[in-house]
Amino acid sequence: MSLLLRALRGEDTEVAPVWIMRQAGRHLPEYRALKERHDFWTLARTPELTAEVTLQPVRRYGMDGAILFSDIMTPLPPMGLELDFRPGPVLAAPVRDRAAVDALRVPAQDEVAPFVADAIRLLRAELGEVPLIGFGGAPLTLATYAVEGSGSKEYATFRAFLRAEPDAAHALLDKLAETSIAYLRMQVEAGAQAIQLFDSWAGLHDARTYAAFGATYARRVLDGLADLGVPRIYLALDGAHLEHAVAALPCEALSVDWRRPLTTWRTVAPGKALQGNLDPAALLAPTEALADEVERVLDEGRGGAHVFNLGHGIFPNTSPDAVARLVEVVRGHDRHAEAG
Repeated sequence: MSLLLRALRGEDTEVAPVWIMRQAGRHLPEYRALKERHDFWTLARTPELTAEVTLQPVRRYGMDGAILFSDIMTPLPPMGLELDFRPGPVLAAPVRDRAAVDALRVPAQDEVAPFVADAIRLLRAELGEVPLIGFGGAPLTLATYAVEGSGSKEYATFRAFLRAEPDAAHALLDKLAETSIAYLRMQVEAGAQAIQLFDSWAGLHDARTYAAFGATYARRVLDGLADLGVPRIYLALDGAHLEHAVAALPCEALSVDWRRPLTTWRTVAPGKALQGNLDPAALLAPTEALADEVERVLDEGRGGAHVFNLGHGIFPNTSPDAVARLVEVVRGHDRHAEAG
């Protein structure tokens, strides 16, 4: 079994496996060359192009895992929501009332995104022993975009919707959870060997709101994958104040951001593998400072299973040389040696 899958299943490996969120994409010159010929949505919906972009960081850096190149909004169009990228995701008709929720459909598993399944099958043929991570957005995060309609700093419209239309919100989250289960099961059945569930906007909410509208539906999705036997990774960005609800979710690994040390999460979530949690800004620092930060995170990850990663996605202005140095430091760090 690969180093990454061993760690995700809870093994305290001698060397930490490493991959980087958003490793496939905008910081790579080879990706930018493709982007000059194809828009993002074409890249994400054409299996051969999706596979090529997914493979690029594995070829360049020798990462311990590949993550599917896609977008968390992918399951929304088959539900009946018109989606475009300008360049970020924009919905033509956001969901703002119960009638709009009732109009949404829950597509069958083979209807959600068949091009994703095709890309996964191509990738498994190319990756060899390198495992492929599939992913999706948690229901709360998908609902955030569905109601807001586009990116926002505060997502005030969505946060107000949860309070003004709680029944509609639960109905929306219910449909999103069922669609997400189908979408993620499809990915595993096509060949994905682990699944990461991104709750990118969990941290916007207080603990009470998250418990009602976030954790309940994330749990349903994760439970819906339990019989497949693949490691499940959950990320609640900026979610330190939600730690107890997050730690209780049925997943094998927690991906955590840089705002709280791994040593604290190790106490909060004993028995779970931890993934993270270098600040992406460290990759913009001088080489020696970067190496020191990588070593610090590796030392904090001792005492249990640890997958080295960033605390969130890589910045587009990151130098590939910095990423190569990060991987070099991780590879040379013996986690079972005495910390120095």
